[in-house]
Amino acid sequence: MISLKGVSVRYPGGVEALRHTDIAFRPGEFAVLIGASGAGKSTLLRCLNGLVTPTTGRLTADGIGAVTPGAALRRHRRRTAMVFQQHQLIGRQSVLRNVLTGRLGYHSAWRTLLPLPAADRRLALDCLERVGLLPYALRRADQLSGGQQQRVGIARALAQKPSLILADEPVASLDPETARKVLTLFFDICRSDGIAAVVSLHQIALARGFADRIVGIAGGGVVFDGAPDDLTEATLDRIYSRPAAAAPTSRSAPVASPALALAME
Repeated sequence: MISLKGVSVRYPGGVEALRHTDIAFRPGEFAVLIGASGAGKSTLLRCLNGLVTPTTGRLTADGIGAVTPGAALRRHRRRTAMVFQQHQLIGRQSVLRNVLTGRLGYHSAWRTLLPLPAADRRLALDCLERVGLLPYALRRADQLSGGQQQRVGIARALAQKPSLILADEPVASLDPETARKVLTLFFDICRSDGIAAVVSLHQIALARGFADRIVGIAGGGVVFDGAPDDLTEATLDRIYSRPAAAAPTSRSAPVASPALALAME
């Protein structure tokens, strides 16, 4: 299990991106974060892998305890992979070399200057086969489509042999059909390997279709945490700060059309 306890994040200028958050994620679950842009989803994800240091509170993980700078943080990051919205691939490098970057955390800095061991290469090729891209292993990453590049990102994450994968809007830049295919692939791999995932999504239909658990964030705080079936329209209104629909004053008095209203002035 990984948890944030009393975590707040205040950026320069006084912007509070996360407010006194207590939340834990269990092994093997597929959790989806939803909320408006700027609500705090990305900040929460980056707190979970130590890319953002909390202003208050702490990050803890099973087998490590408090994740503090140094050996504990390195160990935590080694088993926590990340999938990004814009893929974050090295375009001029081959697909295989991009996937191999997922193995760098297992080697010392000087060792990474040399070709990685054959075992790492075999693992990277296996990961590419799992995402259907083995024939593209030696192709430049920037020659692939957006959906293919995101599958390379998933293969790179798998190469870390992680217990947790964090994904920040992993399908936001893809068309709806490709988005569903990529998310299905990602979900199936996590499920078959017992990998926990925390994924931020804007697409509510995808969140409901794939999540074991949905976490709604608004104004830097968790305002919903439950099963997809419990996510009501009223809850979505609160998460996205939607104005409540005004009730009609009388069933027998229909609202006048704009043209009629103008004629009556």
